[in-house]
Amino acid sequence: MGTRLYTAAQVRELDRSAISTLGISAHVLMQRAAAAAWRCLRARWPQARRIVVLCGSGNNGGDGYLFASIARDAGLQVSVIALAPPAGADAERACTQWRSARGAIFDIDETLPDADVYVDAIFGTGVNRTVEGKARALIGQVNAREEPVLALDVPSGINADTGEALGVAVRATTTITFVAHKRGLFTGAAPEHCGELVLDALGLPESLFRDAKFDARLLDMRRMARWLPPRARDAHKGTFGHVLAIGGDSGMGGAIRLCAEGALRIGAGLVSVATRAENVAALNSARPELMAQGVRDALNLHPLLNRAQVIALGPGLGQRDWSRMLWNSALAATRATVIDADGLNLLAQNVVHLPPHTVLTPHPGEAARLLDCDSAAIARDRFAAAREIAQEYGSVTVLKGAGTLIAHPQGDVAVCAWGNPGMASAGMGDVLTGIIAGLLAQGLNTWRAARLGVALHAQAGDAAAKDGEAGLLASDLFPHLRILRNAWGRND
Repeated sequence: MGTRLYTAAQVRELDRSAISTLGISAHVLMQRAAAAAWRCLRARWPQARRIVVLCGSGNNGGDGYLFASIARDAGLQVSVIALAPPAGADAERACTQWRSARGAIFDIDETLPDADVYVDAIFGTGVNRTVEGKARALIGQVNAREEPVLALDVPSGINADTGEALGVAVRATTTITFVAHKRGLFTGAAPEHCGELVLDALGLPESLFRDAKFDARLLDMRRMARWLPPRARDAHKGTFGHVLAIGGDSGMGGAIRLCAEGALRIGAGLVSVATRAENVAALNSARPELMAQGVRDALNLHPLLNRAQVIALGPGLGQRDWSRMLWNSALAATRATVIDADGLNLLAQNVVHLPPHTVLTPHPGEAARLLDCDSAAIARDRFAAAREIAQEYGSVTVLKGAGTLIAHPQGDVAVCAWGNPGMASAGMGDVLTGIIAGLLAQGLNTWRAARLGVALHAQAGDAAAKDGEAGLLASDLFPHLRILRNAWGRND
């Protein structure tokens, strides 16, 4: 079960399977969820004495009523606020249990009571439309409080399938999700709203999950580390491939330098740079290990293309005639290619046949241009967008952002749970392009290189951000990238 990610419908199917094949009733599952949430609260806020539980009309609200009963039986002061009356038999039963013990239910229109912890049991996985009216007002009140919030299953207002915040969403301190991980909680707006994410499978056996359908996987670094074997003692620079980084129009030489150094730091044996002549002196001075060459036209570029196994195309490339000349020549070489930045913008403007081993690395704006839509459409369903680009362009696609997605043309998707907001700075994508190109040069296929490259890039970003996220530079990743690549490569 570990790295599998499910849609809300697939989790509901797991629930039905537990009921039909294991004989576990829906009410028992609800009791287990409430008990798991209680254990989570006590572990994180053992001193809490006042609890306010916010209940919706569905089964998530039922979890909340049962949680309230457990908390009050333990001697805590518990208030329940109901958004609406229970709508289903199981939620009604849970509500009746709370009332039968003389538990009061307050109207949503009243002022939100003070609490040591607020428990969000409003919507769960059931919400798929913009949150409005009383629910919106209640979530706004919760978010305005400074006290911690425990969300049950999914922060209310977050789409469990896409990670989109539906107008407004609870900002939880901790989210305890039940049965299995929902794919949307790892991407888009969701990580910001989930806080700490905890999974409780509610005691369901692994056999229940063994043959069940799931939608995506989390990146698993221990599994991917096997793709980085230790270096042989008789290795030489040619053993680890030759990357050609193409880009760096006037005023953008830094982008191609970051890309090229990313390829070196991840272990490529040789890295050449094709760029504007004006950038060569600075590149040679800052990083003499790079073989930088000024390129005026296709005749200058062809010898470099002939020597390289892998091309990193796009950082600082621009979209002028010079840029288009390099772009066309690079694609015509049919080398394994990583395309980023203006390489993607040019791709969106031109119908071309991409090399068979290509990785695309768009951010949401570039993804929108590739799909001829807007960034809001990408945010509404990042999974669908990543899959569509991968299928339409026949290339492994890395959709960057919070919870980066890596999509295969055949539909597989992997999700990166590492990374931090400090990485939202200039040049980070250029480094990632170089990392993936460098892994391709060392013999990984596009699907493995993209996944491992994203993971190492994100983990290096997290290591670099230990002293603070604000002010994090793309070049700050390099020393950590080298350490991580070698640590995982040992595979002890």
